[in-house]
Amino acid sequence: MAEYICVFNKDTLLIKPSKKSPLFLRTIVLLFAMVCGIYICTVCIKQISTTVTKMNIQVIQSPSPDANIITQLEPRIPTLHYPKPETFSRGECSKNPVRFFVILSMQRSGSGWFETLLNSHVNVSSNGEIFSLLERRKNISNIVQTLEKVYNLDWFTSASKNECSAAVGFKWMLNQGLVEHHKEIVEYFNHRGVSVIFLFRRNLLRRMVSVLANSYDRYAKLLNGTHKSHVHSQQEATALSSYKPIINSASLISDLKEIGSAAVKALEYFNSTRHLVLYYEDLIMNRMKLKDVQEFLGIPQMELTSRQVKIHKGPLSDFVKNWDDVNKTLTGTEYESFLRADY
Repeated sequence: MAEYICVFNKDTLLIKPSKKSPLFLRTIVLLFAMVCGIYICTVCIKQISTTVTKMNIQVIQSPSPDANIITQLEPRIPTLHYPKPETFSRGECSKNPVRFFVILSMQRSGSGWFETLLNSHVNVSSNGEIFSLLERRKNISNIVQTLEKVYNLDWFTSASKNECSAAVGFKWMLNQGLVEHHKEIVEYFNHRGVSVIFLFRRNLLRRMVSVLANSYDRYAKLLNGTHKSHVHSQQEATALSSYKPIINSASLISDLKEIGSAAVKALEYFNSTRHLVLYYEDLIMNRMKLKDVQEFLGIPQMELTSRQVKIHKGPLSDFVKNWDDVNKTLTGTEYESFLRADY
């Protein structure tokens, strides 16, 4: 651009700068505004992305209130019932809920002792081995009829609490029609909300000794001409344990396998029920297991007691006549630990 020199007088000389184009200045301002805008947008996008990421993490970590939680909690909560017995009125207890349960076990596995513990609870009625009579289990119709009577509180035994029972049930041996009709019984348990307590014995050899000794006493009646499956004094226990059975060592291993498989099969059949698995040895060694039982049944926690006295207490070698044969047969097998275990 041309520069203009203006002379105001002879002593003064003023040099006037050239004028810049307005278009050029506007372009500079526009570019500056665009750069600032791009920078501000970039910062905002980063902040939004960080916030979303944090929100996503919080959602993942927090529990989702979906059906899975309900599914996890359902097995822990026993079904509540309000039975209306035909033989009496529950009166003021009619609004108190009742839980239904059943003890599934095998003979001489501690179920009698366990049931006395449950019945020491002021609100529990466990009505014994009701299917020991063939008539009650000869077909599924008779079985269901008997079950309905028990769970409607119309079954009377010395253990019945009747009006104010908070939990009612009985014990059922695997060889008393339970396995033969397991499909119908499982369906009934699930439909009626019956909680199942499995009670087994780990030491199957000790169970075998107890079974043989009890079978012998049915005929020998060692206690003054009276047969007792359970005793309440050490003198009675000593008298019954004086008989030493002979165990068939030739079939011993196969017999133990058969007993073990019967328990496994029962667990498979009734796996879909709401259930708790217990072992006699665990109850003996850890009484805290009884609190687990009360929690499973949904009843108030109490100290449970029993007057029963264990019959065969001590080394098994003291109670088996042909112990040397038994010891030789099981040594080196998967059942060797049964030889030494006290319970």
